[in-house]
Amino acid sequence: MEPFTIAIPDADIADLKNRLGATRFPQSVPGVGWDYGINAGFLREFIHYWAEQFDWRSAEARLNSFPQFTTEISRQTVHFVHVRGRGTSNVPLLLTNGWPANFVELLPLVPLLTEPVDGVAFDIIIPSLPGYGFSSQPTASGMNLSAIAPLWAELMTRLNYPRFLVSGSDLGAGVEMALVRQFPERLIGAHYVNVYSGFQPPEQPTPEEAEYAQRLRQWEFAEGAYAMIQGTKPATLAVGLNDSPAGLAAWILEKYRTWSDNGGDIANAFEMEDLATILSVYWFTQTIGSSVRLYKEAFSDPMLAQKGPKHDVPHAVLLPPADYPAPRAWGERNLWNIVRWTELTSGGHFPALEVPEAMAHDIRAFHAQIA
Repeated sequence: MEPFTIAIPDADIADLKNRLGATRFPQSVPGVGWDYGINAGFLREFIHYWAEQFDWRSAEARLNSFPQFTTEISRQTVHFVHVRGRGTSNVPLLLTNGWPANFVELLPLVPLLTEPVDGVAFDIIIPSLPGYGFSSQPTASGMNLSAIAPLWAELMTRLNYPRFLVSGSDLGAGVEMALVRQFPERLIGAHYVNVYSGFQPPEQPTPEEAEYAQRLRQWEFAEGAYAMIQGTKPATLAVGLNDSPAGLAAWILEKYRTWSDNGGDIANAFEMEDLATILSVYWFTQTIGSSVRLYKEAFSDPMLAQKGPKHDVPHAVLLPPADYPAPRAWGERNLWNIVRWTELTSGGHFPALEVPEAMAHDIRAFHAQIA
């Protein structure tokens, strides 16, 4: 375990600003808004903000206020945040994110969960997925979600947490499912944001499941092209995104706008500083290519859509309304032992950024239910 401090060279910051200032914006179509993808007016405003107003050194200091470390596990450098709770007896909680986020997404949960409430506080561990941010990039194929689970289990062993609670979303929820399959005896409970939509569809779905499947088909046609390219030809995509910060911003920000509960205005859901920080971590570490490659690895993993053997791990599911929430029947069909099912009234795919208080409350309530 080595303490880790983010320290981006001045030359890298200057290079980013120069590239942003030299952006060649494509022709825009008047009046189309976001219908064709990233809104041209918003992108110009954001690029100007990222280049001229965003202060990386201030963001870097904020990130460094959270204790960070690295460790080598199975020839992978794993970067992680580790913040101990302020209680006398804390519950270890592993938080794991997905794409297009990185560890920055989950930091708003830290102060909400490390302070004692009714005598309970949490030790927070936030590892960066392989190929994300300050974790090393895999140098061979096969580092899928099932392969990441043993890394997280070993990390928790090294931190002296024989048993722990886990909460995940998106690809992080896939790692969480793999932890449940492979290490059920290690888990106090598993808390998910939504239910994975890619399980095998039933021959006789309930009416709610049939309606859900229809909504998903419509969504996949309108919004799913990103997953197809990232799951099939990520190396081609990575060239442009790794070379152009404007291209990187366009690819990622369109997802933050589409997948969040924002009433049409991305600023209603996120602070621009948070979005610029997330993008900057991708840019400075040159990990956008390895991050999208995880889709190719995940889709090649035959275990991804498997329910897995029966177990006694209590499960909780948190469902933000703007995240195409699954019906309870779908959850019960594909996850064992659901003891808590919470349907929020606001929030989208990124609840730790959009509605962190609601997510923290649900994690606390879940633990209180199973303690």
